[in-house]
Amino acid sequence: MDIAEKQPVVAICYDFDKTLSPDDMQAQGFIQSVGYNVKSFWNESNNLAKQAEMDQNLAWMYEMKKAAGKTLFTRQALMKYGSQVQLFPGVEEWFDRIQDYGDKVGVKVEHYIISSGLKEMIEGTKVGRKFKKIFASSFLFDRDDVAIWPAQAVNYTNKTQFLFRIEKGLLDLNDQRVNDHFSPAQLKVPFRNMIYIGDSDTDVPCMKLVNSRGGYSIGVYDVKSNDKSKVYKMMRDKRIKYFAPADYTPNHALDRLVKDIIERTAKNEQLERRYYSCQNEVIANDSRELVEERNKTNLILALEDSGSFARTYKIIAKMKKIKSWNSQETKSIIKIALENSQVRYIANSDELKPFFYQLMGNQKSDLIDQLKKILA
Repeated sequence: MDIAEKQPVVAICYDFDKTLSPDDMQAQGFIQSVGYNVKSFWNESNNLAKQAEMDQNLAWMYEMKKAAGKTLFTRQALMKYGSQVQLFPGVEEWFDRIQDYGDKVGVKVEHYIISSGLKEMIEGTKVGRKFKKIFASSFLFDRDDVAIWPAQAVNYTNKTQFLFRIEKGLLDLNDQRVNDHFSPAQLKVPFRNMIYIGDSDTDVPCMKLVNSRGGYSIGVYDVKSNDKSKVYKMMRDKRIKYFAPADYTPNHALDRLVKDIIERTAKNEQLERRYYSCQNEVIANDSRELVEERNKTNLILALEDSGSFARTYKIIAKMKKIKSWNSQETKSIIKIALENSQVRYIANSDELKPFFYQLMGNQKSDLIDQLKKILA
């Protein structure tokens, strides 16, 4: 479908820990339940990553599996831990409310998670079903739904790939078409219609990419601590365009900001539709002209190769239907009329003579003088 006919889509992409929730999800029940101190767990995980030259996400996933010990480390258990995760004010009602607002102004709003956290725990939160897609670290489960191996590790460097999947509407992680070239008309969510909400340096690559391509990156901070040092740094480094407290309740700063962006997107997409309409008209016109030019070239070549009077009559009949010939084309046709005996012998016939006179018009040259003598 042409982009001008689509309902505009705004994709809001969220980090999870400290963006939608005040703390790391593992630290809100799981770590304590397996007898660890939160600080000790992260220290052990980070030391493992350093010593083994291991991805930090794979390290904490390994530590989670090891710490669970004989306890069944199942999808259901992880989702249950996810149900204990606390959310910032207003998060539970945020997603439906923002979607309703998008509908009101003519924009479809889709919510996505792009997080280094654990997908199974996010799915178990109170808002786990609110997302179009959750891109996050995850486990492979056996037939009994017991986690046995990492299936996906999402870190700050590979987060950006998911933005391209959202842009192209290719949400299946095994869909290799994400590397294909897409024309602007084929993109589901152009970057200009993306909003990325995050809280720290791990979000910087995504924020930078969204900003550089015309979208909107928003840094959030915990309203209780009121610590703005991270968002100040991201603002100085031009990683974000805006910042606001992580308060998702109606009429607060973040709510008003996102609604303003949605309204702006609705207006901007109206202009984009006009632009593509004008562009498509030009393309169609150029295409018609290109076809006509090719047709003219083919007729000139056919006339040059004509080996019979009948064929010459047919070719000239088609040439008569063309409104204009440029000077070079005119010169070529006149030269053929002088050099090709099949054309020259019948050039002054009632069928051909008017075409040649109209072709020559008021132009003057030695070739035209020669042809006029033949026509006379």
